[in-house]
Amino acid sequence: MAVYKLFSEQDAFIRSQYPAQNTGRDEILEISNINGINQLSSAEGDLPAVNRALIQFDNSDLNNIITNTVATSSYQVSLRLYLANAGNLPLDYTIQAYPVSQSWDMGTGRIADDPKTDNGCSWTFAGESGSNRWTTTGFSNYVTASFGSTVGGSTWYTGSTETFEGDLLDPESGQVFDYTSNKDINMFVTDTVRLWLTGSGGIVNNGFVVKLDDTVEFGTNFVSTNFFSMDTHTIYPPALEIKWDDSMVDNYFITGSGTGSIVTSSAFISKFTNLQSTFEDSMIYNFEVKTRDTFPARSFQTQSVYLNTKLLPTSSYWAIKDAKTGEMVVDFDSNFTKLSMNSGSNYFKVYMDGLEPERYYQLMVQTIVGDETIVVDSGTDYFKIVR
Repeated sequence: MAVYKLFSEQDAFIRSQYPAQNTGRDEILEISNINGINQLSSAEGDLPAVNRALIQFDNSDLNNIITNTVATSSYQVSLRLYLANAGNLPLDYTIQAYPVSQSWDMGTGRIADDPKTDNGCSWTFAGESGSNRWTTTGFSNYVTASFGSTVGGSTWYTGSTETFEGDLLDPESGQVFDYTSNKDINMFVTDTVRLWLTGSGGIVNNGFVVKLDDTVEFGTNFVSTNFFSMDTHTIYPPALEIKWDDSMVDNYFITGSGTGSIVTSSAFISKFTNLQSTFEDSMIYNFEVKTRDTFPARSFQTQSVYLNTKLLPTSSYWAIKDAKTGEMVVDFDSNFTKLSMNSGSNYFKVYMDGLEPERYYQLMVQTIVGDETIVVDSGTDYFKIVR
């Protein structure tokens, strides 16, 4: 297993209603359609008031993680944004993310600034107001924008000619929401990341533009979704969540020779034997899980039978929960949070810089024994991340 979170290096949201305003230091990223406000005019007629988010992740960090930490082509990347509040949501809607085709500057503005700040990206400009406009004509192949030729709103890639393992890489990503679904964004963007890292087709990492799909964004109903930005004072900044399988298993226990050492019933006790109270946020740490039968069979041996360890089955997974909120920071995942196994214990690796510092977290384990799913949740296996 492995899960790594890379936090954004710059973000902002851009407003068609105030086409030169910058919001680079605001705590919120607004993605919305403000119904009935038609303050912008163009050759194509009045246009709706729309907000879109721009988010970028450091390309050197991303390349280093994929090349040196992940070190496999079998990985999955998701864009994570966490909802702050929302209003007037339709029963079903889609939020889309595309790779931005121009470089842009975050700026230092906030939505409440008066006078409004214009020293970074906005609806009309990719940089400081008066310079570096978003392209509106003469687009390259697979590059587009919206609102015609006079307004802006970012530019982005909609396709590519590049392939990975025979499949065409598609830079368009989207997530469909319905009435009962979680409203946080958890969107697969693996193809875009592959395009960024190869530089194929001229697609370089200028981040994402995140927007409502056209049917909602250009619709007549007010729709508002607000997400926490990198300037939030909460534990919910934007992130790229990178997952891959780095679990390792001693084949001795898979081939059958060592099956006597595998747990075969729910009557077992598992403990984290090397859990520390604190970890620095730069650490990479292997947590060790040791297991024994709750009531071990008697045997003729010199040590206590309670010291005889067993191993959890290969269908065993780990998770991390925020101790205060109870939210799953890393949830159980049958593909990406598998426990590794050696002759003496199960174990798994955690990258501490993907966890918010100065908070407490709880470790959990889930295993499947026969047809029974068992969660090991002692309620006491806590640790704190410190700067």
